[in-house]
Amino acid sequence: MAEITLDEIKVAPPPPSGDNPRIVLPITGMTCAACVRNVERALKKPEGVVDVSVNLATERATVTYLPGTVRRADLVKAVEAAGYGVIDLTDSAAPEDAERAARQAEIDHQRRLVVIGIVFTLPLFIISMARDLIMAATMPFMGMADMSVEMAQIHGVPDALAWMFWSGMPLILMVLATPVQVIVGRQYLIGAWKAARNGSTNMDTLIAIGSSAAYLYSVVVTAGLLFGFADVVGDHVYFETGAVILTLITLGKLLEARAKGQTSAAIKQLMGLAPKTALLLRGDQEIETATDEVMVGDRLVVRPGERIPVDGVVIEGQSAVDESMLTGESLPVNKMPGSEVIGATINKQGRLIIEARRVGSETALAQIVRLVEQAQASKAPIQRIADRVSGVFVPIVLVLAALTFLGWLLIGQVGFTAAMVNAVAVLVIACPCALGLATPTAIMVGTGRGASMGILFRNSEALENAKRIQVIALDKTGTITRGEPVVTRVIPLNGMDASELLWLAASVERASEHPLAQAVVEAAKSRDLKLAQPSAFEAISGRGVRARVNGQLVRVGSPRFLIEEGIDLTSAQKPLHDLQAEAHTAIVIAVDDAVACVIGIADTIKPGSREAVYELKAAGIDVVMITGDNQATAEAIARQVGINRVFADVLPEQKADIIKQLQAEGRRVAMVGDGINDAPALAQADVGIAIGTGTDIAMEASDVTLVSGDLGGVARAIHLSRATMRTIYQNLFWAFIYNIILIPVAMAGALVPMLAAAAMAFSSIFVVLNSLKLAAPSKRRFQDFEPDNREWSRRSGDVHSPAQ
Repeated sequence: MAEITLDEIKVAPPPPSGDNPRIVLPITGMTCAACVRNVERALKKPEGVVDVSVNLATERATVTYLPGTVRRADLVKAVEAAGYGVIDLTDSAAPEDAERAARQAEIDHQRRLVVIGIVFTLPLFIISMARDLIMAATMPFMGMADMSVEMAQIHGVPDALAWMFWSGMPLILMVLATPVQVIVGRQYLIGAWKAARNGSTNMDTLIAIGSSAAYLYSVVVTAGLLFGFADVVGDHVYFETGAVILTLITLGKLLEARAKGQTSAAIKQLMGLAPKTALLLRGDQEIETATDEVMVGDRLVVRPGERIPVDGVVIEGQSAVDESMLTGESLPVNKMPGSEVIGATINKQGRLIIEARRVGSETALAQIVRLVEQAQASKAPIQRIADRVSGVFVPIVLVLAALTFLGWLLIGQVGFTAAMVNAVAVLVIACPCALGLATPTAIMVGTGRGASMGILFRNSEALENAKRIQVIALDKTGTITRGEPVVTRVIPLNGMDASELLWLAASVERASEHPLAQAVVEAAKSRDLKLAQPSAFEAISGRGVRARVNGQLVRVGSPRFLIEEGIDLTSAQKPLHDLQAEAHTAIVIAVDDAVACVIGIADTIKPGSREAVYELKAAGIDVVMITGDNQATAEAIARQVGINRVFADVLPEQKADIIKQLQAEGRRVAMVGDGINDAPALAQADVGIAIGTGTDIAMEASDVTLVSGDLGGVARAIHLSRATMRTIYQNLFWAFIYNIILIPVAMAGALVPMLAAAAMAFSSIFVVLNSLKLAAPSKRRFQDFEPDNREWSRRSGDVHSPAQ
């Protein structure tokens, strides 16, 4: 019988000091996937850096390094040398608040730039369009062959009017365009210069070259009109082109930043759940204190309607607690003395006095936030596609723009001006931003959505792999069943009294922490039996225990264990068979080498287990059960929940071999267990899913952790993974197809730069907004994994066991 206790399932502490430490840097100045690549390359230069992961959506860099080799200042210096910035959090008491304030300040700055751009660009655009329309209408009316000053004078246009339209207006347009180019365009020029200085390119490079080319060419044309060499440089200006490009792209950048802020709404909501203050009980006095100052062992008062400040245990009072914000379960959970409570959950009814057990960074909420942040900062394998493309994207676009210019100039025979306009359109239409945002924004929203439903993905790779699962192996005890077995039968075999035999068994089992052992002990206590203290206690993992009680050698365990101990079980065969037929687990007691008793123990099916198995099968996933119970008992449980394939009589160390066997069939396998004796199987599986209950969360033991003990969370996790990956595929398809189609269109001269700028801004916004759809799923798309979905109960009658 395995020596495992449910009390061992605890919230995992922060990573031990022996692990490689990490530093998280909030980065500023990143605009596209090329920027991500540049920052990663810069951060890998310091000696001692083991791994670097940069996320464009969160705008954070996570650096793993060898202990004692790297300082934060070294990393900041490397980032700044690459032309980017790092938000300084060293002097901040609340780094999250400081980072949030810095991000908000950047949004406010972009908003001011947009206002400046609109103020100058709107009249610039109106005047420019009016000039072109008036001149275009005047030409045929006056019989002018072109729009030159000389032609106007030949046809009798007054000098003042000719100067105004041909020279004065371009000067006015330049005056309006210059603030946009200098103030709004400054960030792009600086970004392009820093990238060039480091031998790289990014989105700023494309915008800076495109807008500057239109502006500088127009300045030269204006000078030609003013100083009499228009016949050399031409007479048409494009000031509005550069200004509109900068204003529209900055507007897109602002909208993108605001939308990106919404992708982290779930994590912000989680962080905001913890109450700032707590009521500390000192004698008979209730003292309000900061939650950060609460220590383990402190007694706290929680009034009805208040949030519980830290993880703890109830020592006085009874109430119902709403844990939905962490577990996704809508029904309140009854609490009484001895019940564990989770920080940030809501006390609904009675007054509670709790004793603090976990505070600060050790609370379940802190662990959940840390795990979600870790998942959001990681890179999904599919991101490698965008990373590879981003490394060459901008240089390729620059080459295509140059070819467009030369092609139109030399082959198209349209002149310098038209060739330049088409090249600018190519530069502006290209959008590396969408490539960089396609995966991380969906990962952020998906993991945040999961956290709100009590589903925690360790990293984005786990989120991606869950989509591909074909077989799910379920542990029985604590996963399909409640994991709270109770004694149902005590069957004496040697003439001894049933109570005496139960007393002997419980006296031995009191030293064991296995759930079946605890069931025997609880049965004895319920009969007011005073247990003896065993001696020479020995546990044999997964089989049973032996000890001496009042000088008698008592063995308690599975039938297999007793047979291995040399005990004859002939007289126990009928009760064993009867119990197995009733889907009860049987344990056998032997006293002094003779079989003495058979005890029947039953574990009830968890609510929702049957429906969850149905949902998984409806999703095209095969479900199998792995258990240490005998074949008859296992099959009886399997029939109740609709599972066809059962692996019974499996020892804890053999579960990983079963997973290997399933994988050898060429299928991707997920293992669902309680995260304790299932650890080897969880590690062997393609995706390990640990089921916790409340604060009993084995977060460090699996790829996915279900905060609630609800097996339906497995189906919800699979559906969420599929929805997230579907969104990523949509984003990547859009990012690639957008560039594949519109860059050639721009090269063909069918797209003016201003429309190109609008399309480019929309491209990034589309990716972010498409990802945000995950945060508010429709009933049609997500009905199968909504925690409170009543559709399950309606359809549960359709579930059939193999026998049917």
